[in-house]
Amino acid sequence: MTTDPETPEDGKPRFTKSHGRIAVRPSRKPTALIQDRPDLAGAWRAKVITLFPNSFPGVLGESLTGRALQDGLWALEPIDLRIFGRGKHRDVDDTPAGGGAGMVLRADVVGDALSFAQRDVSENRKKWPIVYLSPRGKRFDQKMAQRFSQAEGITLLCGRFEGVDQRVLDAFEVEEVSLGDFVLTGGEIAAQALIDATVRLIPRVLGNAESAEEESFSHGLLEHPQYTRPTDWQGRKIPDILLSGHHAKIAEWRTEQSKDLTQKRRPDLWRAYLDDTDPVEDQEL
Repeated sequence: MTTDPETPEDGKPRFTKSHGRIAVRPSRKPTALIQDRPDLAGAWRAKVITLFPNSFPGVLGESLTGRALQDGLWALEPIDLRIFGRGKHRDVDDTPAGGGAGMVLRADVVGDALSFAQRDVSENRKKWPIVYLSPRGKRFDQKMAQRFSQAEGITLLCGRFEGVDQRVLDAFEVEEVSLGDFVLTGGEIAAQALIDATVRLIPRVLGNAESAEEESFSHGLLEHPQYTRPTDWQGRKIPDILLSGHHAKIAEWRTEQSKDLTQKRRPDLWRAYLDDTDPVEDQEL
């Protein structure tokens, strides 16, 4: 599905639904990227409001996420923010109230885009969260990805410039999410990362459910080291325990390796892990 703008004499865009599976930009004749699609009823959906719809699906169209997209396990709807702009040039931003550098995305423009995105989805934010990718947001993590994957879908707002008018974020109960303590030129890369981390948790996407259960952060710890052939590479050998065939001892070794790596590399995760598992041990740390 994609937006299909019609612009009559009053200058206000009109929208119809496209029968294309996904499209990279709104147009009068949207081009479907994937034809002969399966039935998408009930599939997890991601709606992305962006000034750069051509950047989607991007890397999401490759590998496992791309195959899952083609198989109908999830669906993508890029929505061009520009078509909701005001005036002859479809302006989407204005100078910040109170002065200051840069520009701010307008509340009326973003509000219209969000209203359009939410036209056919649940108003329950647990079933359908609205997320603004923002450096001041709550840190994105595996638990958040799991929560998003259990929803019906998600609407992502990709910011630009100095940010978004706070009023529209409040009005739509938008959840602000950050990938980390750094600043990007826009939210598109962050949106793709969030979608990737979420989509891979949807049943059948990975193919092997155990892969998601054993990887980093799934149990509050970093993943243990991995090895494969050859058993001896440039004098570096695979640890003997992994070749022993003793699955219980291998599992124990991997757990200890995960604990050791987490304690050394991510003391914040290690403290959280101890809080969840052994308060007494946490006091001794």
